[in-house]
Amino acid sequence: MKTPALPCDSWLVKPAHLAWLNAEGMRLLPFASTSGVAQGFAALDSQGRLPVGASAELIHTTRMTHCFALAHIQGVPGYAHLVDHGIATLQGALRDEQAGGWFADASRRGDKSAYLHAFVALAASSAQAAARPGAEALLGEAIGIIERHFWCEEEGALRESFSRDWSQEEAYRGANSNMHATEAFLALADVTGDALWLQRALRIVERLIHEHAASRGHVVVEHFDKHWQALPEYNAANPADPFRPYGSTPGHSFEWARLLLHLEAALQRAGLAAPGWLLEDARGLFASACRDAWHADGAPGLVYSLDWQARPVVRARLHWVQAEASAAAAALLRRTGEPVYEQWYRLFWEFTASHFIDLQRGSWHHELDADNRPAASIWPGKPDLYHAYQAVLLPRLPLAPSLATALAAM
Repeated sequence: MKTPALPCDSWLVKPAHLAWLNAEGMRLLPFASTSGVAQGFAALDSQGRLPVGASAELIHTTRMTHCFALAHIQGVPGYAHLVDHGIATLQGALRDEQAGGWFADASRRGDKSAYLHAFVALAASSAQAAARPGAEALLGEAIGIIERHFWCEEEGALRESFSRDWSQEEAYRGANSNMHATEAFLALADVTGDALWLQRALRIVERLIHEHAASRGHVVVEHFDKHWQALPEYNAANPADPFRPYGSTPGHSFEWARLLLHLEAALQRAGLAAPGWLLEDARGLFASACRDAWHADGAPGLVYSLDWQARPVVRARLHWVQAEASAAAAALLRRTGEPVYEQWYRLFWEFTASHFIDLQRGSWHHELDADNRPAASIWPGKPDLYHAYQAVLLPRLPLAPSLATALAAM
């Protein structure tokens, strides 16, 4: 694959835009660096403070460790000890030393989910790329847990979740966990040198996107039973669930579109065949999300979720959706050089700068209401660095290798 040269007026080649992305990343990092607690990393409030009684959660510990590793790889001082803290807590307070795997939070209770364990693998792979002590052992353990419990060779995808002792399995399959497994598998392929992870990622993508989403107008189906029968009414009574919302989630269409292009580039970089439908499906996913979610309720912005007739269900605008939209536009622009993706890329960043970036209190507003005012009905506070930080890094990098490996090679 030879990607086309970008036009000289593209923002992706403009020094000022690239400098702006870098500066925004440097602005995001200090805000997030205050999230450390004894057992890992915890959610911050809208001011960037730890609430009273703040407790470590696996989602924040893994994502922060990943992002701080990316900062360290770039040569930004002050983040190595935060990576090390993340590794230590993933090997200590959040690790189940009896049954294996990781707890969702410092209470050390609850089920073991594929979604969260994919982030453990991602964090470990980035820490390994950053050459931090303890990362290699953590990476090996994360891979072992995925292969023993979550990866299903017969299905070509991840099982969803298990009880603490792995004896009981949830009768559910989810697109979200498998999407983040795809991301993690791309990183694992780079840090281990084992192309098996690319082949596994391709099997996930083929099932979730080329089989299910493509047959539904490139609208991602999120929820399935354990036999991979779609569950279109799943969570209809709880449509704003932050991880398993009812209906379609356009933000995931953007995220999948980008991952398909990363996978295409990674396969070709490894000397493996990349199906032509990867680009075709990436285009389709991006187009459907833009068509159905942008201005869906008559106001600017991307709505959180839609029903199966593409009508808005949850009209909130979430920062992660906006971040993934701009990252997907950048990936398609880099892959194709086509002006339509330049137009969307600029539009998304203009909206982000006008509505999401909080220059007064720091970071980005995580949620806006239907009138684009700061809100907190789904995501209180500002706990997440991951989506925004990746959004300012990805446009500056090639489609392959994955983030940590690409930054280490610069």
